[in-house]
Amino acid sequence: MGIEITEVAPARAVGRMPVTGNTQPAGLLHGGASAVLAETLASLAATAHAGPGRLAVGMDLNATHHRSMRSGWVTGTAVALHLGSRVAAYEIVLEDESQRRVCTSRLTCMLVDSR
Repeated sequence: MGIEITEVAPARAVGRMPVTGNTQPAGLLHGGASAVLAETLASLAATAHAGPGRLAVGMDLNATHHRSMRSGWVTGTAVALHLGSRVAAYEIVLEDESQRRVCTSRLTCMLVDSR
């Protein structure tokens, strides 16, 4: 996938992914690749929120695709919507290099013991 993570904290995570190598047959950024970037960023933030000895596991992921991309890099920013003791939820916005919204996603994670 070529994902590069640039920031991880409980309330926010940022990273980017190249479009090249992550396209569907028509040459457009694959919706599944967008979902992978979104879930990766929010899961990292949720794991940071969960703390030592705990994990974040995805419960629900949705994505709305607003525009297509054929090249360049897509950048994602996951921002916490809810940071509870058992559940964390994030909105993830993916943008192209001109800061135009490509996809809006939401991930809800359950926070569990790692044993």
